[in-house]
Amino acid sequence: MSQILLRGATWQHAGRRTPAISDIDIRVERGERILLAGDSGSGKSTLLSALAGVLGGDDEGTLRGELTINAAAVGLVLQDPDSQVIASRVGDDVAFGCENLGLPREEIWRRVHQAMEMVGLDLRLEHPTARLSGGQKQRLALAGVIAMGAEVILLDEPTANLDPQGAADVVAAVDHVVKETGATLIVIEHNYTQWEHVLNRAIVLEHGKLIYDGEVAPAVAARRITGLPTASPVPADAPAALWSHNLATRFGPARTLAIPQGASTVITGANGSGKSTWLMTMAGLISPVAGKLGYSEEIRRGLATNPHAWSSAQLAQRIGFVFQNPEHQFVARSVIEEMRVGPKVIGPLVRGSNQGVEERIDKLLQRLRLESLVEANPFTLSGGEKRRLSVATALVTAPSVVLLDEPTFGQDPQTFKELVFMIRELVDEGITVASITHDELFINALADAHLVVSAHA
Repeated sequence: MSQILLRGATWQHAGRRTPAISDIDIRVERGERILLAGDSGSGKSTLLSALAGVLGGDDEGTLRGELTINAAAVGLVLQDPDSQVIASRVGDDVAFGCENLGLPREEIWRRVHQAMEMVGLDLRLEHPTARLSGGQKQRLALAGVIAMGAEVILLDEPTANLDPQGAADVVAAVDHVVKETGATLIVIEHNYTQWEHVLNRAIVLEHGKLIYDGEVAPAVAARRITGLPTASPVPADAPAALWSHNLATRFGPARTLAIPQGASTVITGANGSGKSTWLMTMAGLISPVAGKLGYSEEIRRGLATNPHAWSSAQLAQRIGFVFQNPEHQFVARSVIEEMRVGPKVIGPLVRGSNQGVEERIDKLLQRLRLESLVEANPFTLSGGEKRRLSVATALVTAPSVVLLDEPTFGQDPQTFKELVFMIRELVDEGITVASITHDELFINALADAHLVVSAHA
């Protein structure tokens, strides 16, 4: 008997005109290791949610067709690790699934320690989950699934926010687990190459339909990213657009760093080193603990040097920010209203543009392939669509500085390439861009300047 069987599986979100997945026929045998690929919005995460039994009730959508899973336990790691943090302490969070299975206490904590070690989560059991970085939260969620001993493991972009070593550790951990347990593995990933040696089958979706089911190598080869621009290194003495001097934040040591004017700067470093916190502090979103920070006169245009003294409208005119988790910046009930939030804050016309606000919004939505989703709730978009919307909202006010935290997370090859070229065009127009990333292709294309952040310096 097949472990997973889908016949004509179709799911349509409430309020959407077209199904997220349509007439899917798939048979999965025990122990298979499957890459689930496809463009952003093709239905991958919806299919994974269907397999995990977490699509939602009748008020959230309609499920048709046949779906059968023969497994005692199914473990799912979502795109958004924040949504899976349950407990206030790391150890309790990993133990939660085991406790629900009714395992003996001694066995639970043996599994917790083993799972945390396997995913490289080197923290005390009492460590607060609220103090974890995005990448650490991904490892935490994976540890919980491993500890449960799931017969089917479903992973949605499990390495997206991890540093290279962390990603390699997670891939190795998953490989070890499925070899030891014989568990069935289904992985959504856009960084295919690191998983090629682990997987033995590929399923590709397009617009909610199954278009390929076969060997991994041809699917991976067809989706390799080529033709990217090359970074243009800036002089070491280039003027700074923004800078920090002995700036202390909630995470990491005091930092003295500078982002050069009119260039693309890439910021890298291990998970938990404080990259995101530093960037949010520089954007005026988090108050520093100590030290100084400031912007050039070209950016602040007569305002105080420190952005924490600026009003919301003044910030929106000068700085566009993209959060690591796109949902953290959504405040409206539809994509089109989300796009109008920034312009409403600063006034009827976007700075530096002769076009009306609606024309600029339409242009961005078309460029990022979101024009068909203008009435959709931002929280119902796919992970990749949410990321593209967050980038669009940061650009709609035509800021002088754009700060991006993992901008290519969850993006298919086409959109990855589009975002890279869009950032290069912004820089060519004189915009200062700084991006946190772990992606080597992104670094090679856009690291005009490269800042490496350590947890200790």
